[in-house]
Amino acid sequence: MKKDQQRDPALEPERIPRDAQDDYSPAAVEARRALWERVAGARPAHVAGEPVAFEEARGKIENLVGFVQVPIGIAGPLRLDATLGFRDVYVPMATTEGAMVASYSRGMRLLAAGGRVRARVLSEGLTQNPILVYASAEQAAYAAGFALRLFEDFRVMVRRTTQHGALVAIRPEPIGRRLVVSLVFSTGDAIGINMAARAADIVSQNLAERTGAVERYLHGQDVEKRANARAFVEGRGRRAIADVTIPRAELQRITRATPEALVALWRSYTVGFAELGTQNWLVQSANGLAAVMLACGQDIAYVTESASGMLDLDVTTAGDLYASAHLPCLLVGTVGGGSGQGTARECLELMGCAGSGKANLFAEILAATVLAGDLSLLASFATHEFTAAHEALGRNRPPA
Repeated sequence: MKKDQQRDPALEPERIPRDAQDDYSPAAVEARRALWERVAGARPAHVAGEPVAFEEARGKIENLVGFVQVPIGIAGPLRLDATLGFRDVYVPMATTEGAMVASYSRGMRLLAAGGRVRARVLSEGLTQNPILVYASAEQAAYAAGFALRLFEDFRVMVRRTTQHGALVAIRPEPIGRRLVVSLVFSTGDAIGINMAARAADIVSQNLAERTGAVERYLHGQDVEKRANARAFVEGRGRRAIADVTIPRAELQRITRATPEALVALWRSYTVGFAELGTQNWLVQSANGLAAVMLACGQDIAYVTESASGMLDLDVTTAGDLYASAHLPCLLVGTVGGGSGQGTARECLELMGCAGSGKANLFAEILAATVLAGDLSLLASFATHEFTAAHEALGRNRPPA
């Protein structure tokens, strides 16, 4: 974390510079880049347009031709109470959807009105679920018990394959003559998919050989990059929660909505979600997660899992609004993959999340960001201002 991110948390953070006359002028953009430099301690050269060396894409893509350009804006400040302490965060978001960054910034003002939004990672664990097939259900049930007795052996095998990950749990579940072997790994500050897949391959092969499996499928129960009820309940990656209580007067001042209006609207939403059978009981989690993950060099396909979760709203006895967002499947990392180069590294540095020891902080920022965006969007629905806001800020229509 840079020095100015460690400043007195009681001080008011800088507002993001805006220009009412032309917010896309070179001067307006440069003012925001100057804020970025003060917060991160370095100028965002790649965000500002400096080319990234082709060599930095090695191992990440084939048949390279260049780099995609997506506009990056900053939302905030997000006043956060995280595991690593109080901080004021400016959140980079890559998107082409007009009005979205403004909506998240408004949501962050709402959270700040409640003091600081509290966010915590509750648990970590990346699952892989190979399937073994046996000649009978009896053999599958026997193999399940045998797998539990072999847990320490499997832990040693995994330790030999990686310096950063570890096998922390095994949950064998017979389904007829098939055995789902749910393996749970710690992955440090990386997402750790490749590490976990390799380890799961070794463990499942060993178990298959020792129990006489007829077939073995590494990606048998394939939860990878798809929303699923299992991950929603058990968690996959990092399970995080963010919550806040927003004073009634501040909610009405910022959004013109009352706590009762938001809670009533949310109750109707839950009826619709129940009929859908969805694992995503949030309002626009995919929007914010995709924008931040794209800016920060994450595997964007994991937004399908990461966007799963729950929103909870209630009116307190004092008449204020309590709100929380629970995200059980945040698959993100601050080392490895695309997180260490170019614009991704600069965006992680802006939030104080680059490198080792910062993945949980990144997940907590994401949970708080999701809560901010959901509250802002719900308020615009409650006051029937959603369409007008998009007409005012999202006017990117092709010529007639």
